[in-house]
Amino acid sequence: MTIVIAILILPPYCQAMSGESPDFEPRDVPPQAKIAIVAARFNASLVEKLLAGCLDRLKELGLDDHRVRVHRVPGAFELPLAAKALAQTKQYAAVICLGAVVRGQTAHFEYVAGECARGIAQVSLETKLPIIFGVLTTDTVEQAMDRLGGAHGHAGIRAAEAALEMIVLLDQIQPIR
Repeated sequence: MTIVIAILILPPYCQAMSGESPDFEPRDVPPQAKIAIVAARFNASLVEKLLAGCLDRLKELGLDDHRVRVHRVPGAFELPLAAKALAQTKQYAAVICLGAVVRGQTAHFEYVAGECARGIAQVSLETKLPIIFGVLTTDTVEQAMDRLGGAHGHAGIRAAEAALEMIVLLDQIQPIR
């Protein structure tokens, strides 16, 4: 029997409080790495801001248009299925899921937000590919706007950075071919 013990030592920037976002430090992303983005059409005014921030940040970090492909789905609930289908093509080094679920007067919010998060995590674990959760789950539109360049930064930018950081990490573990 072989026992493997892994020790994860977090750098100081990862030890921040949950309200803080660690700074992203660009790394060398493999030149053949491509990213798929799946964006929900529901709550389009919010999702378009997420998408614009994400695309702008990817471009700033050196991924030109031919390395990024955007796909659309009806809503956040459909994000995991599309992410899994894209991951299974083996064309992408990461899939970024973008959506916005704003609480209403019914339990619909809990079902959609919870299943979306669970589904995205499941796809990532099943496919061993970074599937990034760039879905806003807020009580109000104002809270969503605070996460689209307002008081709480920009979730689209953070999603782009998370994707690249995970691509680099996984490439260090097993190089992308």
